[in-house]
Amino acid sequence: MEFSEAKQRFFKQLGDWKIMALASSVQDYVMVRNVSCLIYHDKIYFKTDKNFRKTQQIFQNPRVALCCGGVQVEGIAQNKGLVIDEPGRLFEAGYKKYLWGSYNAYSHEEDEILIEVTPKFVEIWDTDENNYAFQIFIDFDKESAEVVQYDQK
Repeated sequence: MEFSEAKQRFFKQLGDWKIMALASSVQDYVMVRNVSCLIYHDKIYFKTDKNFRKTQQIFQNPRVALCCGGVQVEGIAQNKGLVIDEPGRLFEAGYKKYLWGSYNAYSHEEDEILIEVTPKFVEIWDTDENNYAFQIFIDFDKESAEVVQYDQK
């Protein structure tokens, strides 16, 4: 599988938004929690309070992992500033559209920052038409993709 095909499959599988498990770590102290993510511009975005523990971990170690439904993403997180200051306010519009309840309940404009995750390595578990499992490994730095059959045929 070519890199471009694998990348397209990955972003199509994620769609426009997902609730994903976010793992972060500082000094071997690992935390995981769910975050509401939007996917656009080949990146994954979520908002968080700048004072939360997860945010402080990300500030100290930007290497994170996200996981949802057979897709694991290893990437680099970057603070993009206040959600309301994003050019074009794409995140705010998407969050209102897809996650209205959360947007309405948890929007504190003065403390909410936008975190952008740039994928570096992706692992996708899937099955073929005969229900045989396989993995797709996507390396964004090398722009390579590999399909590995898991079940023996």
